[in-house]
Amino acid sequence: MQKDRQDDILSLLGERDGASVGELSKLLGVSEVTIRSDLTGLAQAGLVRRTRGGARPLNVSERPLEETTKQHSAIKRRIGAAAAQRVQDGQTIFLDVGSTTTEIARHLSPNLRGVTVVTNGLNIALELERYSGLHIIVTGGSLRRLQHSLVAPYALELLSRIRADVLFLGCNGVDAQHGVTNLNFGEAEVKARMVEYAREVVVVADPSKIGQVTRAHIVPVNRVQVLMTGRQADQDALCALSEQIPEIVTV
Repeated sequence: MQKDRQDDILSLLGERDGASVGELSKLLGVSEVTIRSDLTGLAQAGLVRRTRGGARPLNVSERPLEETTKQHSAIKRRIGAAAAQRVQDGQTIFLDVGSTTTEIARHLSPNLRGVTVVTNGLNIALELERYSGLHIIVTGGSLRRLQHSLVAPYALELLSRIRADVLFLGCNGVDAQHGVTNLNFGEAEVKARMVEYAREVVVVADPSKIGQVTRAHIVPVNRVQVLMTGRQADQDALCALSEQIPEIVTV
């Protein structure tokens, strides 16, 4: 019972990047005394960091979009440019949140016509405003300021009504055994829903993501049709991924 409750606490802290004792008490339906006791145990186990009135997961390493955009920026631009070339007139595409997917938005051809872009990224929607040939749909939902992304509940409702030709999926890890993963649980839920309603899944990931595993599972790699990354990616990890992903593009 306590172990299950502590697992729930870890999941909630991961989704919210931290929470107060009062919030956890209400969400789990137990007393604040019980929550404090659980947090003490989790802190002693090295799984959370206590804050004033609550806690944060100890392994949070997600950084603001403005910061991650500066990392591997040249490779992300190349990946974005190559991915953007795959978009064709008349398509409906899901364009996921992230620094590499933002580069896709920046490199879309201004000559595209009849393309509908559905995105969960507020910054991506703003990037696409200048394209007269695109119809832009923003998923709606609750705002995650760190990534300018929109998550449940309302994002999931809208996505269930759309069928996309292609999903350009961002992530924090791509591993042959553990699949495509993400740091944030709320974003992972939206990403998984996009996968469900897309005919083709194109994962865009800079080389630092290849062979990595983070905490929130999105999709097994055998559901991915295309992986686009940089030539510097770990070759052993790419070889293992190539056994399950039909097309791997390195730029």
